[in-house]
Amino acid sequence: MEDFIIILVTTSSEEEAKKIAFSLVGKRFAACVNIVKDMESIYRWKGKISDEKEVLMMIKTRKKLYKSVEGEVRKLHSYEVPEIIALPIISGSKDYLYWIDSET
Repeated sequence: MEDFIIILVTTSSEEEAKKIAFSLVGKRFAACVNIVKDMESIYRWKGKISDEKEVLMMIKTRKKLYKSVEGEVRKLHSYEVPEIIALPIISGSKDYLYWIDSET
């Protein structure tokens, strides 16, 4: 199970999220990217508290592909410091994990 991760990335728009998602899946860096619209983020940036609408991406991939995913996100993302956070998949359906493995 430790070979699989979910990477969370937020973007400023659905269009940006789709552009990144299609690139990641097309290059086989990810098996699947879920895009969750209409998320609200409240954060501190450069000394100011902001309240913005964002889009969340949930990227399903293998741990050894993290650096490739991070590089592609950084290349295509509009933020100065994009959120790119990897979480381990500690358990999952054997068939689903096999599918992630075979698609990446």
